[in-house]
Amino acid sequence: MSRSDRMAEAGAWLLETGHRTLLTVTGGRFPKSVMGMLPVELHTVGRKSGKPYANLLSSPIHDDERIVVVASKGGHSDHPDWYKNAVATPEVTVTVDGETKPFHARPATPQERAELWPRVTKKYRGYAGYQRNTDREIPLLILDRTPGA
Repeated sequence: MSRSDRMAEAGAWLLETGHRTLLTVTGGRFPKSVMGMLPVELHTVGRKSGKPYANLLSSPIHDDERIVVVASKGGHSDHPDWYKNAVATPEVTVTVDGETKPFHARPATPQERAELWPRVTKKYRGYAGYQRNTDREIPLLILDRTPGA
């Protein structure tokens, strides 16, 4: 593993652990926004283990029917496991403001990514830096509300 990958993993761990600690200490009341983005908890099933996983993420683009999350892993050379798990088993749940709802996860199409990426980097410029630090194209995962849920 390269030095930059180790740094990216450490940074991602620190962000998630800090966010999770704040949510625990405040009983889920804080933070309501992370760098201007919506904090979400994505619940997936491990593609190899079959175990449930939960990851705290932030969404730069969202509405009542769709949440977009960025599989940046801080510019790491590989996609994050939560992304791989959601692609393998797209029926996921998402917790926002203490409410958990079912969603269908799917990678953004090339056209959707081309339209969404400028909005993503406008919301948080750090994503553009992450993209510069890796050879892979950082995917966007679109979480669509499950109809009737």
